[in-house]
Amino acid sequence: MKSREIPTAALVLGVNVTDHDLTFRSLSEVLQNNITPYIALLEAKDCPGIKNLMQKLMGQLMNCYIDTDSLEDEDYVQVSQNRISCSMTSLINWYESVTKKTDSETPSKKRTSSSRHWQSPPVVVIFKDMESFTTKVLQDFIVISSQHIRELPLVLIFGIATSPMIIHNLLPHSVSSLLCIELFQSLSCKEHLSTVIDKLLLTTQFPFKLGGKVLQVLINIFLYHDFSVQNFIKGFQLCIIEHFYSQPLSVLCCQLVDAKKRVNYLSHDQCENIRRLPSFRRYVEGQVSEKQIALLTADSCLKEVTLKLLEDLHVYHENYVSVLRCLHVFTSSLPKYPLGKQIRELHCACLENQVWETEEYESSLQLARMLNKSDLVTMLQQCVEIFVSSSGKEFDKTVEKLKDFLTQFQKLEDHKTLHEIVYFNTASVLREHLNAAPRIALHTALNNPYCYLKNQALKSDGGSISNKAPDICIVYKLHLECGRLINLVDWLEAFSTVVTAAEGPNADAASSDQVDDIIQARFIRAVSELELLGFIKPSKQKTDHVARLTWGGC
Repeated sequence: MKSREIPTAALVLGVNVTDHDLTFRSLSEVLQNNITPYIALLEAKDCPGIKNLMQKLMGQLMNCYIDTDSLEDEDYVQVSQNRISCSMTSLINWYESVTKKTDSETPSKKRTSSSRHWQSPPVVVIFKDMESFTTKVLQDFIVISSQHIRELPLVLIFGIATSPMIIHNLLPHSVSSLLCIELFQSLSCKEHLSTVIDKLLLTTQFPFKLGGKVLQVLINIFLYHDFSVQNFIKGFQLCIIEHFYSQPLSVLCCQLVDAKKRVNYLSHDQCENIRRLPSFRRYVEGQVSEKQIALLTADSCLKEVTLKLLEDLHVYHENYVSVLRCLHVFTSSLPKYPLGKQIRELHCACLENQVWETEEYESSLQLARMLNKSDLVTMLQQCVEIFVSSSGKEFDKTVEKLKDFLTQFQKLEDHKTLHEIVYFNTASVLREHLNAAPRIALHTALNNPYCYLKNQALKSDGGSISNKAPDICIVYKLHLECGRLINLVDWLEAFSTVVTAAEGPNADAASSDQVDDIIQARFIRAVSELELLGFIKPSKQKTDHVARLTWGGC
């Protein structure tokens, strides 16, 4: 590295921009714990000019607020070298003062500090979204920093969402040559998703499970909308909330030891809830008549059977995960990946269909028969390792255990009794929350405010307009009755008529002007809110008219 070069890390994070904040926070914590306490995170929206960048940088490093009014208000199209050098000089003076103060500490404190940080800790500046920074700001900062690299040991980190070539696209060679760049590539967002699914869903550590359709909704949103792992986790958390809120028997969705204790304290109403479960009804129909009567009438008998069924469900999940991983060992190495390359794809296929009856499964078997001996032995060894490391009971004979696992495996989750307790399958509710339709929600809220506010005074019959409704709702309903262009005077008169409908015929005439002013102010505010929501716009044809933009407007 040359004397004037700035150490720079180009961190390629991918297009899942919403996850970058978490990555940079974790990176900052690691650097602060092990390398240096002097870290600044800069965003393009806060740094439109070099003056703003220096203000943000110094404010974060010095842990204080710098008054922008004290800085010059000149336009920084032509950057004043003296002004920027002055700002950089103050930053250098601050760095020398804090490092000198550290060196003058007692030896015991110095040893404690040096165990966590370097003796001369660098100043790390993280550009979170490099593509969004203007070229001039980056160029000016790099040129000025390179001139003071000996006095101020800077380290730059560029967060890149697209390609490392963006550095050379934004910076000319004369500037990029001042950087000693090291490229770092993070794992793809799909690999992060696979890790999350593996740790949360393909384990017996957590009793809560997602049904096939629900999991597919979350994966589709991830793959076709934002590639955000954080949003996937938020969707998963929403499923947990919805399941425990809407399923009365979710009290049994816990560790098996706790579930056994809770079964003994189930009330009669909770026992009736178990009897209403579709999977339990199918189970009862398969029993003899005497057993059916006992299950449907005696709570003690029901609790005993529930304990056994919960144990069977727990064993099923242990066996399912082990067999799924073994099947993935075979299918992930086959040409064209008939059952998918990722284990999440195989998991979804197993949740949605009887996978052994699909064409993809038959194709996988045919391809597996053509494997050579060495590959097949390697795969079987991996399967044995999976079974040995599984949380299920140890097996004596590999073949017998494999047959037993395959027998357990050949049942879909919705065929297992009491699966409703641990599985969340309401995909429609999840779509309603995550794939929201704002236009429909806005229309419902404005046309029928009772739907959201639950105020009995807002109930109205048919198309009538209640004067108790919020002003924007009244204005909205009135605008639905108009054509392409709306006369503001007529609209105001109609609004005033609705609002004053509750007043008697002998209203106080002395205060009528004041009431009219108030009503007019309320009307103007409601119309402004409607314009902000995008339902109307000013018309150039007539100054006292507005144009509709939705439901037949232009």
